[in-house]
Amino acid sequence: MSDILILQGPEVSTPALKSIARLTGASAIEQIHPAAFRLVGAQPHDELAEQCVAAQLDFGWVPAGRKLGDFGLFVTDMDSTLITIECIDEIADMIGVKPQVSEITEAAMRGELDFSESLTRRVALLAGLEVSALDRVYTERLALNPGAEQLMRRLKAAGLRTVLVSGGFTFFTDRLKERLGFDHTFANRLEEQDGKLTGRVRGAIVDAGAKRNALETLRDEYGIAPTATIAAGDGANDLDMFGVAELSFAFRAKPVVRAKASYALDFSGLDGILPLLGA
Repeated sequence: MSDILILQGPEVSTPALKSIARLTGASAIEQIHPAAFRLVGAQPHDELAEQCVAAQLDFGWVPAGRKLGDFGLFVTDMDSTLITIECIDEIADMIGVKPQVSEITEAAMRGELDFSESLTRRVALLAGLEVSALDRVYTERLALNPGAEQLMRRLKAAGLRTVLVSGGFTFFTDRLKERLGFDHTFANRLEEQDGKLTGRVRGAIVDAGAKRNALETLRDEYGIAPTATIAAGDGANDLDMFGVAELSFAFRAKPVVRAKASYALDFSGLDGILPLLGA
């Protein structure tokens, strides 16, 4: 059986659906979620991506018969993927160095700068900040991306192991683990002294290789097949784990990441992952 075309977005208009159905030669349109539709019998077309962008729709080709229960492990990035912010940028804002830190963050996310080097440089700029500022970032600025809670509920209900792995900080991953019920979290630990940040990270830095290693190690520990693994992220630091996952989802991602991912979600929420998993 051929792959099935899925269209989804925050607002899916009937004219846009019908136009893409005509373009792809689909014989029917079936609603499978409130904001997701299956185009029966659709065939690839060179103008499909262009039309979807114009209509602010995400699309993906899903093998017939795929179901959520086929998968066992879901690993996701945190900053700008699970949550709306880059935590280090917001921490930096508390000490007046956000522009400098953000510039380094963006270069690293585009893959123009080694991540470990970039993190070391950024964290050094935070030296002297009161640790209490981290709590302000969490309570005042951190928000989940749309669909995050729905996605996590469905994955856990289906029995998938869920992992949050981040080049960010344990202060935030620990709280999100409790809030959303992740099975495992991995992140960097900021060094503290006398209630202030020292400008250093304790222990080995969680970089692209560490993210890949977390996926592979937990996959093997749980006896999950490589073909049953999923990764989600938005930056170049996620590409190594994309390379060992069966499916990869680029969420509001940089071009270099979108190009390497199985699917790109530019308009849908994180729960847009579910229709592409056959859920």
